[in-house]
Amino acid sequence: MEPGSALAAVVTAAAAYFIGGIPFGIVVARLVGGRDPRSVGSGRTGGANTLRAIGPRWALVAGLLDAGKGSVAVLLPRLLGFGPALEVLGALVAIVGHSRSPYIGFGGGRGVSVAWGTLLVIQPVAAAAIIPVFVGVILVTRISSLGSLIGSLFGAILVIGLVWLQGLAPVYDVYAVGSVALIWIFHHDNIARLLAGTERRIDRGP
Repeated sequence: MEPGSALAAVVTAAAAYFIGGIPFGIVVARLVGGRDPRSVGSGRTGGANTLRAIGPRWALVAGLLDAGKGSVAVLLPRLLGFGPALEVLGALVAIVGHSRSPYIGFGGGRGVSVAWGTLLVIQPVAAAAIIPVFVGVILVTRISSLGSLIGSLFGAILVIGLVWLQGLAPVYDVYAVGSVALIWIFHHDNIARLLAGTERRIDRGP
């Protein structure tokens, strides 16, 4: 790797990590005087806990801000002309930053909202297509994590198919596999509860 490329990679990764790490679930909760999402449910800062802590309206605001982090992490290297590989790097690091935030002791969410924000820039057709899958699974099961797991897997398959159909850079396949892998890794405890039949439902209290 050329020195300039290495510097671009470092800048991209650092920016994506610190942007991705902003815990908007906590920020919004504090601004509106609501409960800290970490005080309910799984103790994480993601959408389901934010919903439980501050209700649907403000949870939607926090979710959109989290998605915006992912979009920014991809747009920055794109606007700087760094190329697809660093767009993918930015996307994956932002997901890690969201789930292992440096601002709250390396805790965070599961990476779903920020991953969707990265997808919105990288492959907007896939981002739109997974919404009914995600929402449909949750409406039927009332289990947020199941919607996230199935939606992310569906999105990854769509991205791989669209990369092939549209002749896009193969590195976007790395993004598809890497993003769904991270989401599933960060859902490891949810997966264990799903298999045991003890997973929380979104209409259940703390």
